[in-house]
Amino acid sequence: MFNKIIKRGNRKGARADGAEPAARPAAPSSSSGGGGGGAGGAAPVTVNHASRATAAPSSPTSPHVAPSALATNQAAGAASPPLLEPLPLLRDVAAADRPGLILRKLRIVAALFDLSDSLKHPREKEAKRQALLELVDYVQAPAQGAGANAPARLPDHVQEALVAAISANIFRPLPPALHESAAAIDPGAAPDDEEEPYLDPSWPHLQLVYDLLLRYVVSPDTDTKVAKRYVDHAFVLRLLDLFDSEDPREREYLKTVLHRIYGKFMVHRPFIRKAINNVFYRFIFETQRHNGIGELLEILGSIINGFALPMKEEHKLFLGRALIPLHKPKSVAIYHQQLSYCIVQFVEKDYKLADTVIRGLLKYWPVTNCQKEVLFLGELEEVLEATQPAEFQRCMVPLFKQIGRCLNSSHFQVAERALFLWNNDHIVSLIAQNRGVIFPIIFEALERNIQSHWNQAVHGLTANVRKMFLDMDSELFEECQQQYMEKQAKAKELQEQRESAWRQLEAVVAAKAAGDDMVLVN
Repeated sequence: MFNKIIKRGNRKGARADGAEPAARPAAPSSSSGGGGGGAGGAAPVTVNHASRATAAPSSPTSPHVAPSALATNQAAGAASPPLLEPLPLLRDVAAADRPGLILRKLRIVAALFDLSDSLKHPREKEAKRQALLELVDYVQAPAQGAGANAPARLPDHVQEALVAAISANIFRPLPPALHESAAAIDPGAAPDDEEEPYLDPSWPHLQLVYDLLLRYVVSPDTDTKVAKRYVDHAFVLRLLDLFDSEDPREREYLKTVLHRIYGKFMVHRPFIRKAINNVFYRFIFETQRHNGIGELLEILGSIINGFALPMKEEHKLFLGRALIPLHKPKSVAIYHQQLSYCIVQFVEKDYKLADTVIRGLLKYWPVTNCQKEVLFLGELEEVLEATQPAEFQRCMVPLFKQIGRCLNSSHFQVAERALFLWNNDHIVSLIAQNRGVIFPIIFEALERNIQSHWNQAVHGLTANVRKMFLDMDSELFEECQQQYMEKQAKAKELQEQRESAWRQLEAVVAAKAAGDDMVLVN
């Protein structure tokens, strides 16, 4: 019995060390070094599903990975880099032999190396780079002599191996963020928003891998019915994890790849939107830190532009639950341009959403952050440009109360930006149609600026707006002025009564104190 167990173990070891069948490509561990794990056939693959979590072992039956290939790669990585064999170019072999040659080249691509040290394995790294370049050219090249009986340029098992090799390279634990590293050294250190972006030293290599993925996704030879088995939900989720990369070059490629996947794989569209929602929810309500919010919003801007009318309830909920609350975080200035574009796209698609958007902006309006107020005022102007009179009337009272507070802001940029709203013809027409409600709300703020604001530019702009009101409706202007003067007179009268009451109280206290002194003397 013992001899049988020994023989069975030897057979498994021989299978792990032997050549892999052509239909089952090698898929290495996702660690950056390419090694790790024993040489046994049951060793699991390490796949990172979180952007900055410790790599945890997953099931040997993980998607895109052949179980028998894992042991092969781990056994090779634990000892030394795979032995290189000279391979012919794809263009030099017959079309029938290309799938097998592609699989052999993908085994080279799937091998991982320490790219932070240029002195380690330079020959193997160069062979991998050449294999990537050739595969990129092959995937993006148009099919030659395609006919009804022509073999597929990328058979199913080749596509599986291709996605597995790409996954092995790009799905990796991201390095700690700059603010995390600073907090580890000095827990009390404040984050520096002006730090230089982190540039991954392995990017020249990663760029080729991302280019291969992009060419594969957009290739006309890629059949979505087949490719969706490999570019599946798990693949999309891990792509979204990578959006938290510190390297802006990687985030730019990820943005393009995810957008192309959304456009080509219609079956994945609802899942991608939901997954992006979850990233936003975690950012807004938990972490308040993420490097890829701007890139995700750029993708959504294009998606929103393609929404069909009438708009689905799902999309309206996304606006109210995800996009509008994105105004809350302190770091909104980093992605505000993309966020504002998405918000305006919604209003332009469905004008009835203007009231929801404006009330949402008022809900998250900053109190002490003046630079954020300037951003909000700019976005508000763009929203008002797409607002119809009926929706404007629903929200104009709380809106112009807030604008009045901005007009009286001691920060001149806030007051100036609020006054610039009157340079927009559409907004002026909306105000003119509802001047009976808006004039009394805004008149007091204008008068205060004329009388007491310290900045001369704000003074001049306020005078122009005041004159515009006078030319628009002189009777209403005089009525508002009369009401303002009466209000000021009442306020002055109340102030005098208050001061008189205090004087009387002081006199009573002084008389009582004097009486007490006389009693003490007697």
